[in-house]
Amino acid sequence: MKKKMISLLLTVSMVSVLLMGCADAKTTGEQTSEGDQVVSETTETEEVVETASEEGKVLNIYCWNEEFKSRLKDHYPNYEEVDATHGKIGDVSIVWNITPSDDNAYQNNLDNKLMQQADETADNKIDIFLIEADYALKYVDTEYTMSIDELGITEEDLAKQYQYTKDVVTDSNGVLKGVSWQGTPGVIFYNREVATEVFGTDDEAAIQEYVADWDKFVETAGKMKEAGYNMTSSVMDSYRVYSNNVTSKWVVDGKINIDQNIMKWVDDSKKMYDAGETGVHGMWSDDWSKGFYPEGKVFAYFGPAWLINFCMAADVEGSIANQGKWAATKGPQGFFWGGTWICAATGTDNSSLVKDIILQLTTNDDIMMDIVKKDNDFVNNKTVMDQMAQDTTYSSQILGGQNPLAMYCAGVESIDLSNVSSYDSGCNAEFQTAMTNYFEGNATLDEALALFYTAVTEKYPELTY
Repeated sequence: MKKKMISLLLTVSMVSVLLMGCADAKTTGEQTSEGDQVVSETTETEEVVETASEEGKVLNIYCWNEEFKSRLKDHYPNYEEVDATHGKIGDVSIVWNITPSDDNAYQNNLDNKLMQQADETADNKIDIFLIEADYALKYVDTEYTMSIDELGITEEDLAKQYQYTKDVVTDSNGVLKGVSWQGTPGVIFYNREVATEVFGTDDEAAIQEYVADWDKFVETAGKMKEAGYNMTSSVMDSYRVYSNNVTSKWVVDGKINIDQNIMKWVDDSKKMYDAGETGVHGMWSDDWSKGFYPEGKVFAYFGPAWLINFCMAADVEGSIANQGKWAATKGPQGFFWGGTWICAATGTDNSSLVKDIILQLTTNDDIMMDIVKKDNDFVNNKTVMDQMAQDTTYSSQILGGQNPLAMYCAGVESIDLSNVSSYDSGCNAEFQTAMTNYFEGNATLDEALALFYTAVTEKYPELTY
């Protein structure tokens, strides 16, 4: 059984674009309430450290960037940094194994290590590893991840967390296999100056009326074109919003299925591209990021908090973000983008410490509040986020003093992942590639669909269409 499962791990090809060049970006351009770091030096944590000393002496953590390391270093009680790749909690040595995601390197390395897990010495076993939504099922649907229940974490412990963050890491048997400290609901960020020029206002409620659904969004794109602006940088900007709101899975009974909302993206995008209202270049490309600056002539981008806080050149003089001239409104449909989940590896000899790390970083209200204020993360805690949404001292300089948390909170409640599948990453990537040929006039729609079907069945030979 183990060989079959790890074979699946090694043969499923997933693509993850999250954060790309901005994964290790630092927080800039954000005003938050200040104060000393909140550290919950609870008796429980002290007891766990003592218990952990009776377990393994090495805690191996596998991840693809510095994000989780910074959260643990800055917010976990009793964590001590030793050097760039080592830390300490009590008498347990923390070893950071960081492999970038480029060219699937992180997953390849993790797969190889998990394959050796059963035969490794205790000090060399993986204890914690991090995963993203795009390939979560690849790992949670195997025996290499412990259930949260096995760690002694209860449903009551996680009661304040958003349901979608649990759905992402629930296996095919309904067992929860991971926990996240983040929520990543998305909105539409729009250029305040352009909004005022074209509509006479930059008020978020007024602008929402122009983008309240996809038909209004496409209509507004025409108005932007007349004024000399692109509605979005690329058709790829909106793809995730459409794909997050499908009513069926990519694969049904072994057959490839294209949801009607995905096809609406094709129709809307083709219309907008042909009208010169948006481009077709890839996200994270130089052309895509030109709209971060006034001369880029782009009205809006779709994204979660991390995109505008860390990836839209907020620290670069002359950028729209640096000038505080973006604003946020809900947009046509709710969606999420990204997130990081903590998984306990089967075979860990530090289960008590792993349990406490998860509980402290994902359920401790004080610590999560501090993460919002210090790191500008949208945390996976309804109580904390609802409180922060009403906090008049919390505002975003990037968003011109706006507190966007209330709309994030509203958006996160609408996220529905009932149609997620292990084929999502591969199908989404191949579909966008194939449709680019159609948008640019290099193929008819039928020809582009044929390209898609061919690419997906080569990637997943078990599928038909």
